Amino acid sequence: MKKRFVIWTLILFSLYGLLLGLYFFQWTGVGVPPAYEGTAADPATFMTERELQLSQEYSRYQNFLSFLGEPLEWIIYLGVMVFGVSLVFKNFGERISRFSFVQIPMFVLLLSTLTSILLFPLDYARRWLSVEYGISTQSFSSWMRDELIGFWVGYVIMALLITVLYFLMRKFQKRWWLFAWVLMIPFLIFMMYLQPVVIDPLYNDFTELQDKQLEEKILTLADEAEIPAERVYEVNMSEKTNSMNAYVNGIGSNLRIVLWDTTLERLQDKEVLFIMAHEIGHYVMNHLYWNLAGVIVATFFGLYFTYHLMKWSVRKWGGKFGFSKISDVASLPLFYLILTILSFASSPVELAISRNAETDADRYAIEMTQDPEAAIGSFQELTVNGLSDVNPPALVKYLRYGHPTMMERIHMLESYQDVEIKKE
Repeated sequence: MKKRFVIWTLILFSLYGLLLGLYFFQWTGVGVPPAYEGTAADPATFMTERELQLSQEYSRYQNFLSFLGEPLEWIIYLGVMVFGVSLVFKNFGERISRFSFVQIPMFVLLLSTLTSILLFPLDYARRWLSVEYGISTQSFSSWMRDELIGFWVGYVIMALLITVLYFLMRKFQKRWWLFAWVLMIPFLIFMMYLQPVVIDPLYNDFTELQDKQLEEKILTLADEAEIPAERVYEVNMSEKTNSMNAYVNGIGSNLRIVLWDTTLERLQDKEVLFIMAHEIGHYVMNHLYWNLAGVIVATFFGLYFTYHLMKWSVRKWGGKFGFSKISDVASLPLFYLILTILSFASSPVELAISRNAETDADRYAIEMTQDPEAAIGSFQELTVNGLSDVNPPALVKYLRYGHPTMMERIHMLESYQDVEIKKE
């Protein structure tokens, strides 16, 4: 079984990598459709020839690495079971303690560490590419610090969740997935409340916006939208990236309006106001809460299907992997495997919903600011600084993009501008 697993993994992954290479470097073209040539959505009108070349190269390499890494996590989880590593981790935890509240976090730690180590070369390759093309300005030590913070934050959260999950599996063999889902609802709301003030500051320094005139303009927009914000936060991202961003996150008293300093440095005030109006649009249209509701619904179906697929998988292959019950912690790699595959399978629907929400926020922002020129300029600048592909291949758009393509977004704004000109 082990030999067969290795052989088939090498064959299929090599074939997959070859097809990806052909798709991104041979079968998909660059540029925009003829109907968009010469418009504001055509990068040739606002990017230099060198920027265009770098954008095309960078996008292709990043997309290739991103898709190449998609099945690696699945292979790791399957390999952990095939080679008996799952049993080794389980036995190690049992030698340390006879209590499950120690054994399970230990298992999670060992599995998370192994997965992170095996995926590290690909993560580093993507980071190196970002540095080489001038997107990332972050030093290796700073990057590693963020990676370690992310690892330990993720570990603490997962150790807690998995410990509770396996307790429910042992206590309620047929309804554990339902009880797990019910408990996830307050947890997700709590994390949404906690994120801006506890987790985000672990990675970056947040200060009040230094430009008080701009802050007043942003807060005026927020007040018009009835957003209960008293200040705007600025985050120091220039030491890590040349990309730009802004967002509104959190709920209740922890709601925050945040601007990256790179956005402030590279955009004019009227362009920043459009970006902020877009983020305010998300709040006004309750996208934060709709997103939370979507996660809750997706979690329900994810846990339901995982329950049935785990039960079937354990019955069919559990003996070969060394566990006969779902509630055996050695089955955790199987749980991860099924959940990540289901997440990938559902991503086109989730991303389509997200793209629709982003389009609505763009429309809200342009109606609020009434400045198509600034709106178009902000998206063009975002494209240049991020070396974004305005018209990515279909596979990338439908499996990776939570936003409409820049071509679509700029074209919508340009169409709005044309309508306003005709009205005048």
